[in-house]
Amino acid sequence: MSDMWINGIRQNLISGSDRGLAYGDGLFATMRCGETGIKFRQLHLERLSQSAQRLGFVWQASPALLLQLDEISSHSFVQFGQDFCIKLLISRGSGGRGYQAPQQPDISEIVSVHAIPAHYSTLQQQGVALQTSPIRLAKQPRLAGMKHLNRLEQVLIKSQMLAAGFDDWLVLDSDEKVIESSMANLFCIKDEQVVTPALSASGVAGVMREQLIYWLNDAGYCVQMRTVDVAELEQFDHLFISNSLFGVISVNQVNQFHFTSSPIVSRAREALSLSL
Repeated sequence: MSDMWINGIRQNLISGSDRGLAYGDGLFATMRCGETGIKFRQLHLERLSQSAQRLGFVWQASPALLLQLDEISSHSFVQFGQDFCIKLLISRGSGGRGYQAPQQPDISEIVSVHAIPAHYSTLQQQGVALQTSPIRLAKQPRLAGMKHLNRLEQVLIKSQMLAAGFDDWLVLDSDEKVIESSMANLFCIKDEQVVTPALSASGVAGVMREQLIYWLNDAGYCVQMRTVDVAELEQFDHLFISNSLFGVISVNQVNQFHFTSSPIVSRAREALSLSL
């Protein structure tokens, strides 16, 4: 049986009527785990709770779920012997009439364990090259920032073939503004100023992005969250991307533009214990 638990029971079967399956009606978090447990656990859970409220239902991690997460984290570290990933998926469950959600949802909690992709360690050391995706993200402020279950845009983005020498897609919205990479948030550095794209209409506001903004502010950098044009990227000195699994990675290239690595990357990786 796979390493998956549904509502506290080790199994891998879920109802065909579950709204997460039928409509993408739910949320998820991918959390890096290590010898000391789940990194930024409370922040991941708070983001899930806040996002559930935005979707119109109430969810908070119960004491039983917290205990289960800690037990799975501890036992899985013995199995992996290195950092790994726990994915927590929250679905509104079965019920409702068509798209109309039930007033009292029967929430499904799905926990699964996964290895961190082996090449992430190499990308930390070598950096990444980004190519602009031909797929644009739609603008929907009611969903912006959330890690909801409807990931069809990302499926379309990842279905495209990258040109040789590129590692991931740079993703724009329908107004041609820079949003993120297909798997991470983006930061741009010019002197002592750091810019990260505003995510008020699309994109995922990652937990690692939030932590980096706090850390950069404490380190004396001026952080701006604003719209970024793709042509503007060549004016920055350095770029890096972030997510909860690989932490921070330098961007060496975007399309035809090349960048050097910033000392901020290694400093943030050390300060937040993000090395793989």
